[in-house]
Amino acid sequence: MIVVGVFFIFEFANENKFDKLSFNADCIYVYSIDDDKEIFSKNPDKKVYPASLTKMMTVYTAIGKIEDFDKKAPIDKKSYQKLVAQNASMAGFYGNEPTTFEDLLYGTMLASAGECADSLAINVSGSKEKFVDLMNENVKNMGLNNTNFKNPEGMDEDDHYSSAKDMAFLLKNSLKNEKFYKIFTTDKYTSTKTLDHPKGIEIESTVLGRLKDYDQDGFKIIGGKSGTTEKAGLCWATLSEKNGKKYIIIVMGVDFDDIKNPGDGQIQDTIKILKNL
Repeated sequence: MIVVGVFFIFEFANENKFDKLSFNADCIYVYSIDDDKEIFSKNPDKKVYPASLTKMMTVYTAIGKIEDFDKKAPIDKKSYQKLVAQNASMAGFYGNEPTTFEDLLYGTMLASAGECADSLAINVSGSKEKFVDLMNENVKNMGLNNTNFKNPEGMDEDDHYSSAKDMAFLLKNSLKNEKFYKIFTTDKYTSTKTLDHPKGIEIESTVLGRLKDYDQDGFKIIGGKSGTTEKAGLCWATLSEKNGKKYIIIVMGVDFDDIKNPGDGQIQDTIKILKNL
């Protein structure tokens, strides 16, 4: 009875520890994969713009439909030109460049590249609209009740939304796929050589590449996806290891003043959570 009481007090104190901390993010969800339980949440079911966290579903959906990852899947020129005009995040490919499905998957996840996400959709389904239908089928299959997608690249759009909890369970389910796990946890990837890029393009994770200047004592962030738009704020979805256990941490809605220099509030929150686990 005493042991049970001590355990209860420890669990209660651990939960309260997070409640007493201050965070930059509007929405947070922390999930233990090994223990299969929620550790902490803040506005977990609030419907918000997911920005490029959308691309986790884009990659997962595409993987399920691609039979040959080395097959040519060129950059769609029309989408490329539109995304350039929108100042979307890009990997550096050109319109009509003869990329492969593998290039597009890594470009979408690591560089958060709009031209790769849209080209994936078009090469897989023939149109963005048909591909988005597949994305939303997966939303239903995963039981994500606060999520609906309208595009594969994550640009702000009416009726395009998700929640921190849904993003955590989207990631949890996606990580069960070996191909997705490998891409999500990759630091750098070099694309196929083309006439436009004879040496290929070196693509670095927008999450893992940011962590070199941050102390990860006692834990390690092993994979992630970033997202930023004016309406969504700064968003991060990460997979981490601490004390032999794996955790999914979602932070969404970190405010910023300048999109060209938005700061690191999402990184601060993620590291603060890991230090207190």
